[in-house]
Formats: sequence, structure tokens, C-alpha cells
Amino acid sequence: MKLMETRPGALPDLASAGVPPGPDVLANSAPPAVTAPDADPIVIERHQGWAVVRIARPEKRNALDRRARIALLRAFDSLQGQARCIVLTGTDGSFCAGLDLKERASELAAGQRDTSGDEWIAVNMAIRRHPAVFIAAVNGMALGGGMTLVNSCDLALAAEDAWLGCPELASSAYAGAAGPTGMLSWPRKRVAWMLLTAERIDAHTAERWGVVNEVVAADRLLARAAELATRIAGFDVAALEETKKSLDHVPAQVADWEGAMRYGQSVNAAIRARRANE
Repeated sequence: MKLMETRPGALPDLASAGVPPGPDVLANSAPPAVTAPDADPIVIERHQGWAVVRIARPEKRNALDRRARIALLRAFDSLQGQARCIVLTGTDGSFCAGLDLKERASELAAGQRDTSGDEWIAVNMAIRRHPAVFIAAVNGMALGGGMTLVNSCDLALAAEDAWLGCPELASSAYAGAAGPTGMLSWPRKRVAWMLLTAERIDAHTAERWGVVNEVVAADRLLARAAELATRIAGFDVAALEETKKSLDHVPAQVADWEGAMRYGQSVNAAIRARRANE
């Protein structure tokens, strides 16, 4: 398999993290079913105008340790200006089981400073601030931090056998990222159910509740994500980026009907200005 090194990320904390650059795997090459301990935890598959970013820690149900979190930041940064759409998915039967709690407990026991929260915020804000549209392709279990990734992505597809949950309360903890981001995304009663019962929901319930956009057969998940990514990647860059920005700006900053419409006019003006300067 031919491997290509990603370019170094522009993020200031990557070099200090001591994580070597991750490989890009050519499109159409399949990820390994089992990863070696020193294998790169994040794999990038590049396509024409879009990319797949795959979490590759199947032996940990794709839970994200520090190395994987930093590698995600690097992957997103490497796709700036190259991909208009990014499909985020997991390896084998899990999407993401959240953060690697064993690593976190070990570091705390050793008296090390806990930086996992800040790193996790950085990963999710990188998704929200990235010019590309993100599609979560939920190929299996999405727990805790996995739910946060689903919330942070712009669109979400789920395999029929996928399930999602916020189990933190059962461990005497609060879903510190999935909970608040869910409150910004779903009706209160839906979030309350997820947080207060710690029960998981299946893919069809997630679709009915608006947590994901569409449920597809498991063997069609990545093909459907590719269809959407190809379509989105074909849109005008300026219009696509400004439209993504509006999804956060309007709910956070606009409180009245006229203001919403005037904002819409300003977005089109910004698109025209960007295209004129190309």
C-alpha cells in the first residue's frame, strides 16, 4: 500500500505533543481490521474535492486517546483548502466510544495535568470552524464523546444497526460535552432523556429525534456518505463556506425576523465579494 505523509499542521501544539505525522491512505484502499499499537490512529482517504477521516482504534472501540485527538486536529488542518466536504467515521463496528478514560485515569493517578478537556474542545471547535462541511457516518456505537462528534458535524448519517448514548450519569459523571452541545441542537425533552436515563437510542429513534439526518443499511453507509460528499463538493466554495457559517451565526446572533432576512442579504453580498476577488 502506498502511503503519503500529510503536511505538518499549522496548529501550535502538534509538534510539542510528540505525535508523528499520520499517513494518508489512497482512495479505494481498505483500512486494516486490526491496528498495531504504533499504527496511526487516524486515516485520511482523499477523493476529488472531499475526504474521509476515519478513526482507526478498533481494539479500543475507537475511543480517542491524546494521540488520536492530536491526530484528528492534524487531519482536519491538512484538509484546509483541499476538501469541501469531510466524512468522519469509525473503523469496524464502532463509530467512537468517546475519550480514552483509562489513559485519563492513568495520567491523573501519575499527577499529570489533565488537558483532555481542552484538547476535546479544540477538536470539536475545529469541526465547527472548518470551512468544509462535515458528515458524521455513524457506523456503530457512538457513546459520550462519540455523541459530541455527531453533534458537532453539520450532517449525520447512521447505519441501521448503530446506536447512540450518553452513559456518563451511570458512572456518577456529567456528559460535559455531549450534554451542552445536545442542548444547542435538540429539544429539551430529548436531551433530558439521553442525560437523565443514560439509556442508548437506536438509529431510527435518533433520526426521529433529529440527532441524525438519515438511516441507511450498514453496507450502504459509506456509499451514501460518498454520494452526499460528492454533491456538496460540487458547490461553489464561497457560497458553501458562507452557508455553513450561517448555521451557527443565525441561532446565536439573530433574534428577529427582519434581522434574519437582512443577515441573509449580507451573506449573499459576502459571497459576491469573495467571488469577485477570486
